[in-house]
Amino acid sequence: MRLTVIGCSGSFPGPDSAASCYLVEHETVSEAGERRTWRLLLDLGNGALGALQRHVDPFTIDAVFLSHLHADHCLDLCGYYVMRKYHPSGAQPRIPVHGPADSARRLAKAYDLDEDPGMNEEFDFIEYDAAPVTVGPFTVTPTKVVHPIPAYALRVEAGGRAIAYTGDTAACAAVVESARGADLLLAEAAFREGDENPPGIHLTGREAGEAAREAGVGRLVLTHIPAWYDPELQREHAARVWDGPLDVAVAGATYDV
Repeated sequence: MRLTVIGCSGSFPGPDSAASCYLVEHETVSEAGERRTWRLLLDLGNGALGALQRHVDPFTIDAVFLSHLHADHCLDLCGYYVMRKYHPSGAQPRIPVHGPADSARRLAKAYDLDEDPGMNEEFDFIEYDAAPVTVGPFTVTPTKVVHPIPAYALRVEAGGRAIAYTGDTAACAAVVESARGADLLLAEAAFREGDENPPGIHLTGREAGEAAREAGVGRLVLTHIPAWYDPELQREHAARVWDGPLDVAVAGATYDV
């Protein structure tokens, strides 16, 4: 698999990056020798649709997975709706959008649409349950985590490899279980260690490092760091408890897994 960071700024778009969006790609070869690249988006936060176009044709996306319904993780689905519905080449086929309960209604309201049809002619909204989801060669497993609204960590597997994405979450056992043995853990680190952080919302860099260590992952990539914090400080805090490969996400970075 290849992971491309489309947007990684925490809570709102920053000067150097859009909000959360990650492209995951995997190439398959048919028995006839035909190659096909499958593409998923993990989140589509505000500002991300513009950045996505620097990397791939948005019409080649096979499915979208939303970790939760805060604007910095889902709001550019509104622009994507416009693109797919009104493009001069014609309306595009529906693609699946997997997300928490009520995603279809909430996103219709975000664009001030009537709920019927809302965005349902452009997207096939599918609510998460406990079952893994299959899209082409990918298996995506959502795991509910701790956040003020329903939120999910997402584990993506293909070709015998695994990428784990925390979404937004406080420290909890579910994060570790979702990431168990993953080749790469993409972990939010929105809170700064030592501050009086409110409970039940985000990870610190140290907590992300602890989750990586407990899960036994191959590489840790810190993401969702707000523009008001120094990402190198978050890296330093994670490195105190995690001695494996460690990066801070930047827009445009790619990882082959």
